[in-house]
This record gives sequence, C-alpha cells and structure tokens, in this order.
Amino acid sequence: MPRAVRIRGDEPETERRAKRRNVAGEEEEEGTALRSTSPRSPGDRVDRRRRRRRRKGAVRTSHPEMLFAVFEPDKDQSEGKQDRVYDVDESATEESSDPPSPPIYEPYIPDELVDDPDILAAFDYAKANYEAEKSRRANLFTMDHYGYEAPSCLFDDHRFLPIRERATGAVLLAAKSVVLLSSFLGSQPLNKCCGLWFQRNDRSKTAHVLTSAHLIREKNPSVKNHWKSQWIGKYHRGAEVNVHFLDKRVVPGQLVYLQEHYELALYEVKVNKPVQLPTFNDCVRSGKDVFRLGRDENLDLKITHGMAAYEVPSWYERCHYMYFCRDASSRKLLADDGGPIIDLEGKVVGLVNNHINETFIPSSILHKCFDFWRRFDCMPRLHLGMTFTSIKHLDPISIERMTRDHNIESGLIVEQVSKGSHAEKIGIREGDVIESFNGKYISTTIELEQMLIDICWEHFDQGKDLYAEKDVSVKIFDAIKHRRRTRNLTVIVSDLGEDIVKGTYPIMGKEAMPVSYDS
Repeated sequence: MPRAVRIRGDEPETERRAKRRNVAGEEEEEGTALRSTSPRSPGDRVDRRRRRRRRKGAVRTSHPEMLFAVFEPDKDQSEGKQDRVYDVDESATEESSDPPSPPIYEPYIPDELVDDPDILAAFDYAKANYEAEKSRRANLFTMDHYGYEAPSCLFDDHRFLPIRERATGAVLLAAKSVVLLSSFLGSQPLNKCCGLWFQRNDRSKTAHVLTSAHLIREKNPSVKNHWKSQWIGKYHRGAEVNVHFLDKRVVPGQLVYLQEHYELALYEVKVNKPVQLPTFNDCVRSGKDVFRLGRDENLDLKITHGMAAYEVPSWYERCHYMYFCRDASSRKLLADDGGPIIDLEGKVVGLVNNHINETFIPSSILHKCFDFWRRFDCMPRLHLGMTFTSIKHLDPISIERMTRDHNIESGLIVEQVSKGSHAEKIGIREGDVIESFNGKYISTTIELEQMLIDICWEHFDQGKDLYAEKDVSVKIFDAIKHRRRTRNLTVIVSDLGEDIVKGTYPIMGKEAMPVSYDS
C-alpha cells in the first residue's frame, strides 16, 4: 500500500495569483492539491469570473501551516504498521530533582513486646498512618484500574485474545483524536456528543472538530418519550457549545458549518498546542471487524466491538447509512453520536450518526463532503425527492426471483416518492426500480450518494450556484407495467436536509382515491 501523505493546503497556484492581486502584501504560498475523489479535482483551472459567482467566493484560502486529516483510498488493508501517519507532539519533560517517595512497610509488634502498653499505643498510631498512606497510593492514577467498574471488551472478553494486542494499539491511536462536546441553551443543557479533530491551523492556533449535528438538535417536546423524537427537533445554530479537551480544559467552540442532510456539524476551537489528526480509510465492507469509540462524562473511553453491515433502511432513515452490528453482550444505548468507527489499524471508517439505531456515515462519503467543503465552503448533494432500497442487499431469494422473472439483477427500489416532486410528475412510483443515473448503473445507495456529490462538482464547475435545478437522466423499470423507460429528472442542488413529503388527501365525502393498474 502506498505511504499515506498528510497534505498541507489544497489551493492551486493559479488561483493564489488571482487572490494576490486583491490582497495587498500577501506573500506567495506554496500549496499541494488535495487528492480529490470528485470528477474535477481542486487542481483544475477555474477562472475568476466563475469563482465570483460561487457561494462565498468559492475557494477557501489555504496556508502551508494548515493540516487536514488524511483520507486513504479504498484499497485492501496491509497488516503492517509501517504506513501509519502520526502527528507526534514531542514535549520535553524536565527531570525532577526531588527525592523519591519513601517505601511503605506494614508495622508489626515482635512477639516479646506484645504485652507492652507503650508499644501497643505506638503500633496503633503506626498502623493508622500505614493504612492512610496505603489508601492514598491505592488511589494513584496508575492503580485505579483495579476498581474500575466498566472494563472494556478488550480487557475482560476472552474472545478477543487473538486480536487484543493489535486492537488495543488501534484504539489508543484513534483515541488521541476523540473529544467530548456539550451544548447548552442558556443555562439549560441540550446534548452531549463525541467528536473528531480533522483540521488544524498552527499559525492561528485553531482546530476544527467534526461532530454529529444532534449536538445542537432539540428533541421535539410534542413527542413524549419516543425514540424518534431526536430526528424531528429544531437545530439551534446559536447554542453554546463547549469542547472538553483530554487535559480537562473546557474551551468554547464556534459553529463553522452545519450540514442537515448528513447531520454533520463543524466547530472551530482555539488550541494551545497541535491536536492529533486521525487517518480515515475509505474502505469499509459489510462483515468487517470494527470498534466504536466514545467518551463518557469523565472523558474515559467507551469501546464497543461489532461489525460493519449494510441493511435495508427504515422509512425514517437516510439512505446513505451503514450499520454497526454490536456484540449481543454490549450495552445498547452508548450515547456516542459523533464518535468514530475504526478498523484494526486505528483508521476511521465512519462516524456514528445515531447511537439508538446504531447507524454511521461511511468515510467514503465524508471524504467527498470534505473535498467539497474545502473548496466551496459547502457540502451539497442532489435532492431527488425519493428514497431507495438496494436490490443488492435484499435476501438472495428475492434477488434470484427478480432476476428469473424480470431480468433485474441490480438497481435501487423506490421506497418513497415525495408528494409534488418532479419524480412524481414524471411517473416514478413506489416499487419502481431505478437502474441507472446519467447512464451509470448504481447498485447501492452509498454509490448513489457518492454520485450525487460528484454531479454537484460538475454543476459548480459550470459556475452555477446552490439551490439551482439540474437535469439527470434516469432509467426506470415500471414495476406495475413491467416496462423500461428513460426520463429526464429535474433535481435541486442543495446543502439542506431533504424531507420526503408523504402523499395525503382529505376525504370530503363518499369518495375513494382513484388507482389505475394499467396492464
């Protein structure tokens, strides 16, 4: 596997020259183009006229001292550790000149002196001092593991003996990037989430932390004691957010960007020393051994073993999720939204999206989102007005039946069509199969999500803006008429959350909704 390289900056030289004419005295800075997974990389030439039309000036200013988290391509993992990327904080520790603490010895009374009252009194005094010192030393940070009430799966589960050493190293490596965040509305606590450092600027002494948007999402008060309440509450962009550093410092965070569809939030924080940036790995496959990391109120790690999996999403879930299948012995509610899913190399393969339904966003999607954000200050996607289920992830019996009866081996089954959407207007209905987008066959919803972001690159490279319309060609298998057709679907380029409007109509009298099943 090629050596992973930590990239400094992502701005092409031609664009910096254009900026230098507008900013007096700005020195020329060398930058390296961030490797992009999108069809048009940030190194492509873009003229100033187009850049002015883009949102917020389009291209982010880049500096050599700015570091981003590393994203590795989707390749088979090497078992060796020589290719890991480390940010080493070498701090010198002064040698102490203080004398060492005295050893403690338990007092006792020699047999010939057991009847001496003065010796007995001295013994009682010495024994009390001994017990006090022993208790003090038992509370040293190095000794508290004896009484720890919630050991991790890597400590007390013998099933992990074959991978314990490797997994422990992976967890400790990734843990350096995991922090805890808390939010407040006034004096009232709102939520707590975990987060990951993913960018730092050593000149300004700032860093960006990635977390779940649930951190600032209010639970809907009208929905009492219902586990789905957190999906429908309001986002409080002005909520006070604190980042809890591992050295116990608590520093306020400033909201930089909120992506409602992917439910991601980025916060900027002042730091007094460089933070540890993680390495992401785009490769995560169903059945892969992974660990899920979080932090509790004491900043202690929470470690849960499981496997990554593709599953059929429920109607209220986004289609780009993957699922964390935890061990049956693990606690159910881990409250670790925003925490990482890591592999056995300590590389991040996903971000926990919802701890209740145990979903996470795979790193391949995070990679494309960050590529886009670094260049355009936003994370857009196409709003199709539909949700899907992948045929590939159905029961093999169902797949074989579709292939045998209708010659359908892959594609996306339409689960919902938003009322009034263009998809509904061109005749797409629940149960239809979308076989291709713009002539490309798609077999999973995650592949679809990556394509939707790639098409946005093309849209922005044409000088167009957010919230504009764009046409995509879709090949549809009509599940009612058993016919194929190709249509142009008009979609919206947006960085807002996509809501699917359920089709309803009022009953005003003796009537029924007309349904036609043409053969």
